[in-house]
Amino acid sequence: MSNLKTIIVEDEKKNREMLLKMVELYCPDVSIVGSADSVESAIVLIETVKPDIILMDIELHPGTCFDIFPRLAKLDFEIIFTTAYKDYAIEAIKVGALEYLLKPINKKELKTAIDKAIKKRSTKDENISLKQFLSSFKQGVSARISLNTTDGIIYAEVDQILRCEANGSYTNIYFRDHTKHITSRPLKEYESSLNTHSFFRVHNSHLISLAEVKKYLKTDGGFVEMKDGSQIPVSNSHKEAFLEAMRQFSVNS
Repeated sequence: MSNLKTIIVEDEKKNREMLLKMVELYCPDVSIVGSADSVESAIVLIETVKPDIILMDIELHPGTCFDIFPRLAKLDFEIIFTTAYKDYAIEAIKVGALEYLLKPINKKELKTAIDKAIKKRSTKDENISLKQFLSSFKQGVSARISLNTTDGIIYAEVDQILRCEANGSYTNIYFRDHTKHITSRPLKEYESSLNTHSFFRVHNSHLISLAEVKKYLKTDGGFVEMKDGSQIPVSNSHKEAFLEAMRQFSVNS
């Protein structure tokens, strides 16, 4: 994800200009789309541009930024506080601040905070996309899922997924057309999303589509042979539940 909409809320012009220059120099993946110097102007700006990230000073004379939040329809953005005061840390935590940077702002700390916001925003958007696509799947529409890979974002049909395999904190996703993609999310996140769509976790490292199961083999403790010829181990703790899931799936198919 890049070019996230970012605004600066700072009542001192010199500080606003300095922060703007720092972002432009060291944080190319975000775009400053506006700035505000008071509680009132900040509210108008936030509701108008709907930013992804806010770089926000706390003291906005005659008020503070904490006068802003109760008046917003929703807090759908990442907050990075930029302040000269240490005393507001508890309040910052309460409103879900991502980072709390003390002035004078250090460029490395600013870049780290921005990168953290980008990563969090990207994960959030992927989760929203997954829920939306799976919701449409329940309504009989072919569901799609967005997958963050090393090459970019892939939009795939859920019913084209053959199986998912744990790869540390990553997941290998295998498709019916014999392609494989490595994604940056752990297997348990796919399990929680796909287990209501005829996917079953037969092993700690394997989540499979029941629709793509060819046969169950009793040899070597139990294996599933998929339609693409791959053989996936079935753990003893999952065996009975898997066989029952296959029975139910076969009856309802």
